[in-house]
Amino acid sequence: MASDPRPDRLILPPWLLGLLQLLGALWTSPNTLLGLVAGLAGMPAGARMQWSCRERALVFRQWPWGPGGAITLGNVILTTGSTLEVRCHTYEHRAGRCRHRLVRLDDHERAHVYQYLVLGPLFLPVYLLCGGVSVRNPFERAADHYALHGHGWWPGRH
Repeated sequence: MASDPRPDRLILPPWLLGLLQLLGALWTSPNTLLGLVAGLAGMPAGARMQWSCRERALVFRQWPWGPGGAITLGNVILTTGSTLEVRCHTYEHRAGRCRHRLVRLDDHERAHVYQYLVLGPLFLPVYLLCGGVSVRNPFERAADHYALHGHGWWPGRH
């Protein structure tokens, strides 16, 4: 393994990264199945499905339920919008804790996909124990950090 100029980050060979992502996808498959069921349920109401290599997820656009934005379940992203390529505020910005520039929703949700690959079926209980959809949740803050800086998708790794 070679390291990049930032000492806290290792670069993995592509074959090893691919293997780890495959194992992570298998590990989080119960969450992905839940997302797939929810996404397919939305299709008669207008949801549209497409695979996104960049997000490493099946994306259901124009998902008909929810307050807006997106939710990730394993390797599935459900978004109420027509695209994930929209700008949004970070959780800390919306809570009035600081002023951040707008981030891209796809970057934020991709961080959650990575988090699911690590925690698998443990993600949802751990996420809920950490505060759910809230600025207090370290998983949300890490996803915002990743969307802001392109690294640091795991809580506490900034």
